[in-house]
Amino acid sequence: MQAAFLESARVVAVHEIPRPEPAHGEVLIRICSVGVCASDVHYYEHGRIGRYVVDAPLILGHEPAGEVVELGEGVTTLAVGDRVSIEPGVPCRRCMFCKTGRYNMCDDVVFMATPPVHGAFAEYVSHPADFTYRVPDHVSLDQAALIEPLSVGLFAARRGHAGLGDRVAVLGGGPIGLMTLLVLQSQGVRDVTVVDVEPFRLETALALGATDTVDARSEDIGANRPDGFDLVFETAGHSVTIAQTTRLACRGGRIVLVGLSATDATPIDTNEVVDKALNVAGVFRYANTWPLAVDLLARGIIDLAPLISTHMQLGSVGDALEFASSQKDKCIKVMVTP
Repeated sequence: MQAAFLESARVVAVHEIPRPEPAHGEVLIRICSVGVCASDVHYYEHGRIGRYVVDAPLILGHEPAGEVVELGEGVTTLAVGDRVSIEPGVPCRRCMFCKTGRYNMCDDVVFMATPPVHGAFAEYVSHPADFTYRVPDHVSLDQAALIEPLSVGLFAARRGHAGLGDRVAVLGGGPIGLMTLLVLQSQGVRDVTVVDVEPFRLETALALGATDTVDARSEDIGANRPDGFDLVFETAGHSVTIAQTTRLACRGGRIVLVGLSATDATPIDTNEVVDKALNVAGVFRYANTWPLAVDLLARGIIDLAPLISTHMQLGSVGDALEFASSQKDKCIKVMVTP
């Protein structure tokens, strides 16, 4: 089979490698669609993310969907021909976090496209059946692949206890910020302001139903909200917007930190956290989101199609990563179709 490897920063090559065999409890999946994530782009640009370094050729891609083509021994929950979405992180299933349903906290999670674990920019992937989810025929495999970033939005909304009547600010209009917007709407939240510096992303947010948008290059985020927001999501991972969260949240408000900063230390005014009695929550990946996400797509409550900017073939993964890296003014999600 063919697979696209990141060999070093900005160097991608397609190689022929053996097709994997499904182990006990696994299914072999023919990959049909994979979303390009910001982490893929970061590895492409820099060859590393923090302590995770690409020191050997690595297959990127952790937002996959496809079709089951073979069952490993012991698999009874799926069948050959099933269309599926893949949850890319597989925990140990034995630690305290796993046993209490917080498996995103598992220290031994094996996560796709995180060195040295290979991802899904390939024709086939073998994956545990219990982290592989059937999707209905009327849900496109592009949307099934995007359940991964949608899950980040779902988990963020859950961590922020979002609900009816909340006045919400989403800092960052990239894929995760827009996914969060869609999740908030599905939960009945109608007052959502999206903040970004790219006009294309702000236009997309309005088209998706944002109440208001703010261009942070020229507008004061809090100018029209002197009383602040009940709930502030930081999805950009920028030190400036992270520091702004405490100012934007109202007294007794909630802050949800989703984006990872490129710097090791980012200032937050802890005096303001105490004085305003703010609740601050962090988001690390997700847990127990796939069944809900599949249901939201199946019912048509959330439609991810407007977020897809373009498609590229497996042989053009390097071009896909470069496009996502350099065309942020016209791109939300690039999909790779092996």
